[in-house]
Amino acid sequence: MDKNVNPERSRVLVLDDEPELRSLLQRYLTEQGFEVRALADAPQLERLIQREHFDVLVLDINLPGEDGLSICRRLRAQGETIPIIMLTARGDPIDRILGREMGADDYLPKPFNPRELTACIRALLRRQQLLGAHAKADAGRIVRFGEFTFHIDARRLMKGEQAVELTSGEIGLLTALVNHAGRPLGRDRLIDLVRGREHEATDRSIDVQILRLRRVIERDPSEPRYLQTVRGIGYVFVADCGES
Repeated sequence: MDKNVNPERSRVLVLDDEPELRSLLQRYLTEQGFEVRALADAPQLERLIQREHFDVLVLDINLPGEDGLSICRRLRAQGETIPIIMLTARGDPIDRILGREMGADDYLPKPFNPRELTACIRALLRRQQLLGAHAKADAGRIVRFGEFTFHIDARRLMKGEQAVELTSGEIGLLTALVNHAGRPLGRDRLIDLVRGREHEATDRSIDVQILRLRRVIERDPSEPRYLQTVRGIGYVFVADCGES
């Protein structure tokens, strides 16, 4: 199935245990042109996501039983790259950081205006389309560094023969840095390249994803070889074996 779909025809999966909110979001997002499925618990999600393709998952943190953070972490561990927007009624900003660390792509605190959620969904879809367009333009290009091979066209990072599990946001950030290898990029520029200025990305979210990437690809994340910090500017990707 072509994942570079028009946002008006995209499929959105909502997981929230509040019946009124589920009904509201299903009705509103459908009116906005999306195809929407709304679920109340994790077991339903597990079964559905294995059978069908969805373009965005809207996931509530506060769920009975397995909470949204645990679900997000488990999906990412299974290699699921669907963009995830997390919803929470909690006011603690640590939830936003935890959500990013678990692999969420965006975060929306309750209560929110449904138009705000729609804007988040469209921003994620535009980013996916942009990354897909970049992948086509870079078709066949491969970057090798250390034990890793990054297939830009397939947006896939390999360590030897093993695929490395990364979120869509982490893949987007690595792609942006690799495409500008040797050129330091500020956080604002990375936000533009990875998420788009209309998206509510922050310097902190970029820093969190850089830390996650370093834990994956650096032998010593405290002394990075490939994803280096440029003081006063931002970050730079430094390759050691070129590209082909």
